[in-house]
Amino acid sequence: MGDLVDSEGYADPEQLHAAFNAAIERQNAALAAEMMSPLTITLGDEFQGLLTSLVAAAWTARQIRFDLLRQDIDCRFVIGMVDLKTPINTERAWNMMGPGFAAARERLGEKRAPSRYRFSLSQDPLLETMLEAIGASLTAIERGWSKAQREDIIHLLDGASVADVASARGVGVQNVYKVRSAGDYDLYTTQWDAVRAALIELDKRHDLPGADTWCTYSFTPA
Repeated sequence: MGDLVDSEGYADPEQLHAAFNAAIERQNAALAAEMMSPLTITLGDEFQGLLTSLVAAAWTARQIRFDLLRQDIDCRFVIGMVDLKTPINTERAWNMMGPGFAAARERLGEKRAPSRYRFSLSQDPLLETMLEAIGASLTAIERGWSKAQREDIIHLLDGASVADVASARGVGVQNVYKVRSAGDYDLYTTQWDAVRAALIELDKRHDLPGADTWCTYSFTPA
């Protein structure tokens, strides 16, 4: 689940609406094979969806966040598990019930929480606590990025090399390394690797259907 932050105060609601819808549709297209129930905008600024694994859900959340951050739009997410008791709605992510939905919704409703990456994993409270702490740290690092740091780091996480980024910006590679360092790139990627490792373990432990596929996927460049 996720929503936009302070959407009511946005200067251009039409642009915000278009950007939000486009970001959701891009991820539905990119991860169609992992979408049990596609990302669906349930209210003007909220969405939810069911994916095959926690790793896929976290990857999706980060991609949407990066997409919107590049447009100076703030957003936040809750990643969790649900024990579905009704048929999967493969058309839209609504009209489904089961333990987990309410807990995730409650966490999303904690508007004062500063973290943009929240976790609702009542089945594994220790890992939930650890992931909540990492999510808060990831958010703090992102908040410290300048626009230049944000663009460079997102490009690097998308697989671009330092040389690629330097060439695109017309600067030397040392400039890019300085931007990386100032933006806590190494700490940021270390924390995402820890999130990935924890979610892989949870996917395996709970025998989620997409676990094998997403165990091979990395959140950080090789």
